[in-house]
Amino acid sequence: MTVRVGARRTTGWRATIAVAMSNYIEAGSIIAIATSLSLWQQSFGLDDLAVGLLASLSANAFGAAAGAAIGGPLCDRYGRKFIYTYDLLLFMLGSLLAVFATSFAMLLTAFVLTGIAVGAGVTASWTYIAEEAPADRRAAHVGTAQLAWSIGPMMGYLLAAALEPLGLLGSRIIFAHLFVVAAVTWWVRRGLAESEIWTNRANSGQRVTFLASLRGLLTKRVNITAMLFLFGVYALWNAVAGQAGIFQPRVYDAAGFTEVTQQYLLQVVVWGCTSLATYLGFMLLADRVSRRWLYFSGALLGILAWAALIYAPPGTGTLLFFAIGWGVSSGIGAQAFYGLWTSELFATQYRASAQGVLFLAARVVVGLLSVWFPMMLTHLGLKGVGVIILALLVVALLVGTIGAPNTQGRTLRDIEDERYGTQPPEGDLAVRS
Repeated sequence: MTVRVGARRTTGWRATIAVAMSNYIEAGSIIAIATSLSLWQQSFGLDDLAVGLLASLSANAFGAAAGAAIGGPLCDRYGRKFIYTYDLLLFMLGSLLAVFATSFAMLLTAFVLTGIAVGAGVTASWTYIAEEAPADRRAAHVGTAQLAWSIGPMMGYLLAAALEPLGLLGSRIIFAHLFVVAAVTWWVRRGLAESEIWTNRANSGQRVTFLASLRGLLTKRVNITAMLFLFGVYALWNAVAGQAGIFQPRVYDAAGFTEVTQQYLLQVVVWGCTSLATYLGFMLLADRVSRRWLYFSGALLGILAWAALIYAPPGTGTLLFFAIGWGVSSGIGAQAFYGLWTSELFATQYRASAQGVLFLAARVVVGLLSVWFPMMLTHLGLKGVGVIILALLVVALLVGTIGAPNTQGRTLRDIEDERYGTQPPEGDLAVRS
């Protein structure tokens, strides 16, 4: 992997990190929104429905869904570099609008623009990193995107805790920090080399149009079965993670833990554990140990963590168990494996489009739930909403554990030849590990 900046060439891990910063910006945006929603609500006099709309049309849901749906096919048609030329410019515009927002309409526009930008950027980043990574270290490289995704919220909550006395001004500063990070990342990426795999396919005359890519993705059985599998792995888990990401302070309130600064610091523990587990668990192990059992372990821990928060007596022990358990689970769980498996299970001409369609589906689920989640939490309480949360996590555990494909240590070309050159047996997703 090579990135050219002026006369210097950045290769290997530094290039991976530059690309993975899309995930820092995405997750950081979600936390910037999560920690500021109550402040915007008070400042602009918004009701719960308006808050739900802000959450659902942002980087956490429909905004990102729209960006992914557009950016994925464009990435397959015009190349991975094409997205990186423009997506962060749009993000910077949206983040500036948030910094200076003076009305609900201005704030909503900011959230939609930043959402579209991160939706396009994240799908391209997972695709590019996987295509450029060595086959025997693909999980380690793809895991860098997950690591950036977990560091973003950790930094966001640290800033929120430090700036909490400033009220809404503190939230505007958090958005300003994301603008600066996006600007630096955009500058570093200016000389990003195109994916070699995509370039070879385009030069061989196999470059497809926007609509042809989507048509092939949605009509070939091998693609449809992979998308159903990955929807079960990611979209169901993300329905829970999405609400946790943007409404976790309200969840803590419902659990009887109401001190704002302590809520933020508890989230720092969650995301600190996610960062450590991503590095020590996913990046170091997913290329070496059984991916099926690594996924199962993370998914089971996530279920236990939420069950404790919902049903165990409130207290410091319960909250710490949740924070550590959910944090570690997220580091070795569904999103990391989704980024890896989506890149492995689709041919080059469908890879980014698949990311876009699946990201769209996942964020639509989050968006629909986000519109009603604040009201559900108010009227049903945590135990009532908890039944839905646990059901979604259990199904995601079963789908990922049973359907885990045998792709470990193999080149993308080898996997593609097996899946598209010689179709697997009827009903199978992939050769079973």
